[in-house]
Amino acid sequence: MRPAVYFGWHVHPWEELLDLVRRADALGYAAAFVDGDVTMLAQRPDADCLDGWTVTAALLGATERIPIGSIRLVHHWNAARLAQAAATAQRIAPGRLRLGVAIGDWKIDTRFGLPMPPVGERIAWLDESLDALRALWAGDTVTRRGRHVQLERARVRPAPGTALEIAVAAGRPRMLGLVAKHADVWEVSLPPVPARVTAAADQLAAACTRHGRDPAKLGRSMLLFARPGVGAADALAEYRRLNPWFADVPDAEIAPGLAWGDPTRCRQQLLDLTGALGLTLPVIDASGLPAEPTRRLLDALAPVPGSI
Repeated sequence: MRPAVYFGWHVHPWEELLDLVRRADALGYAAAFVDGDVTMLAQRPDADCLDGWTVTAALLGATERIPIGSIRLVHHWNAARLAQAAATAQRIAPGRLRLGVAIGDWKIDTRFGLPMPPVGERIAWLDESLDALRALWAGDTVTRRGRHVQLERARVRPAPGTALEIAVAAGRPRMLGLVAKHADVWEVSLPPVPARVTAAADQLAAACTRHGRDPAKLGRSMLLFARPGVGAADALAEYRRLNPWFADVPDAEIAPGLAWGDPTRCRQQLLDLTGALGLTLPVIDASGLPAEPTRRLLDALAPVPGSI
């Protein structure tokens, strides 16, 4: 197992985050993910709520090997602007940008003058945007007169061709349809419960059939909550605090999906979950942890023990 790692919830000021991502790079993690376009200013009023795209670009320039990613939200971006930004990152750090997209649901975004249309409108907006991104990256001159994306002979240079992969965060049928239509990777937006993920995977497979795609060729990425050195009760309490959107899922379902205990046990749990959930990229969720516990987590669960 070669996992990625997620540093979330705006815990770290820039200097700490840079140090931690460089450590993950040296330890051989598959990728590092940071906070995206979501602001979280209401939850973290005194933290460094750093802009996800700026941090992603800065980390690509400050590291040598590790891919870097964060989530882009459809209502934050003009489609051609996002296509150009991603193409530029690809030009600067070839093969290292991990582009994830989602529709978002943080109403605090409206404080910044950003629109927050209904869910169905955001799904339609993302559909049009992903279609435009693919065409622009292919080097086409793109005109679109959609409801949400209007372009007139737009171009991206240098065009990255097919080198850029797209991960779409989804858990429900309409978004799974967009995964089947546009994505290279399904970013699983569900609790770590194999039965729930399997049910969604069946829906995704049906959508892939409708779009003439082989579901086996889609990657599958998911956050796996890990707390080496912590007991089961404390791990569950911390997961609940950091994942309020899964409040309706019973403890009995959530608890088996958390990795905790000594590093050997924690590694085995992550390995078992990776198989049970069908993941091609497990992402260790280190969100909410201060710097020193995060360093210990990175060392304890490193793909190549003792490499730093």
